Amino acid sequence: MKVVLLAVGRLGQGSETLLARDYLQRFTLAGRAQGLGPAELIEVEARKSGKAAEAEVLKPYLADSHVVLCDEHGVQRTSRALADRIGRLRDDGVRRLVYVIGGADGLDPSLSGDETLALGVQTWPHALARAMMAEQIYRAATILAGSPYHRD
Repeated sequence: MKVVLLAVGRLGQGSETLLARDYLQRFTLAGRAQGLGPAELIEVEARKSGKAAEAEVLKPYLADSHVVLCDEHGVQRTSRALADRIGRLRDDGVRRLVYVIGGADGLDPSLSGDETLALGVQTWPHALARAMMAEQIYRAATILAGSPYHRD
């Protein structure tokens, strides 16, 4: 199952982007034996400002995918629960899983997903949200692989 971290805004090669890409590469390597991967970070940028314009550039990447919108009003999951969810989606035959991180003002209501996930109750800079989500995706692969997990 391919996993995509789709984010509004191009951050260049800053430390947060490099960290997110590193975790997604780790996921690709760790997930291969579990039928997971590859994983990639896709950054998009709207030509106009505003959530509606951002939604329009995000939509083409959502076709034929299980879409998880990352939003503060979503469901909060533990790392173990996130791993279980990814494993269930894989087992149900989902071929492409997309996690969407919006711009500074969040996601436009016209954007629909299969579920909504909160990264916590705090407000996080988008660059850090990418790295944190990428780390959790990688952690899910290691949990599914049976690696020791310190919370068990």
